[in-house]
Amino acid sequence: MGKIENYPSVAVVGAGAVGCYFGGMLARSGVRVKLIGRASHVEAIRREGLLLDGLHVHERIPIPATTSMQEGLRGAGVVLFCVKSVSTESAAREMKPFLPPDAALFSFQNGVDNPDRIHAAIQAYSIPTAVYVAAEMTAPHCVTHTGRGDLIIGHHAGWPRTPDLAPLAAMFEQAGIPCKLSDNIAADLWAKMVMNCAYNALSALTRSQYGRMVRSEPVRAFGVRVIQETVAVARAEGAALDEQAMVDAAFRLAEKMTLATSSMAQDLARGRATEIDSLNGYVVRRGRALGIDTPSSELLVAMLQLLEQSVLNRPAD
Repeated sequence: MGKIENYPSVAVVGAGAVGCYFGGMLARSGVRVKLIGRASHVEAIRREGLLLDGLHVHERIPIPATTSMQEGLRGAGVVLFCVKSVSTESAAREMKPFLPPDAALFSFQNGVDNPDRIHAAIQAYSIPTAVYVAAEMTAPHCVTHTGRGDLIIGHHAGWPRTPDLAPLAAMFEQAGIPCKLSDNIAADLWAKMVMNCAYNALSALTRSQYGRMVRSEPVRAFGVRVIQETVAVARAEGAALDEQAMVDAAFRLAEKMTLATSSMAQDLARGRATEIDSLNGYVVRRGRALGIDTPSSELLVAMLQLLEQSVLNRPAD
């Protein structure tokens, strides 16, 4: 599969910032890519191309885009499922009638349980993926990339170990997307979950970039408590994470993604529902079920949900 012409065609379901960044990187390397997204994005990309405004790339990329699952998924050998966690089941059910039976389906989503939710909804086995990227749609046709852009992929424990992930990792690597193969993807997803829980809600609540957050000693200390709680839940779920290693990794992440604001902050700025339920909310629910106290996480969930109600003009529960 080493030659570009031998790579499968790729469909991106949910072509927002994450989908457009990785879809754009693949397309500029010569891989056939089709974006499936919102009408406003699709119309602009059809008219002007996808502008990839990155740390190392500033390029306008001609790339097919559609609002139709049927059209976008036709003939796809790889599907990048990039929808927000709040839409996992509904988007999966919309995708199901058109999903090619042999397509490699990747869950490019935040949280640890999306592959299980996809399977419960449509009985499809997806490839769990830990996605590390700071990207934002700064115009309907423009994705701005401010940090990282790498993947960790691996087979879900207990599921069929197909397809072969090595050539798919090679496809990403050829496109300038570092991609690591994992033999314990559940632990990698929990490690990513720790980062999400440490930064996403706090960035949204404070409207701050990661670098500014960690320079505030009180916010930094609060973030450490959130990390400690998340690691405790992860360990109880069987993911052998080291607490200090996770704290160190979180601070390194802020150094690499100083200018990043969280996807949760971006959602609120656009008046959209956040993924709080699948991130800190999931930790709180699992903590209660496992007998683990998560007071800092509970506070974040309560404050973010209240802010979300205000932004979306929803009545309080």
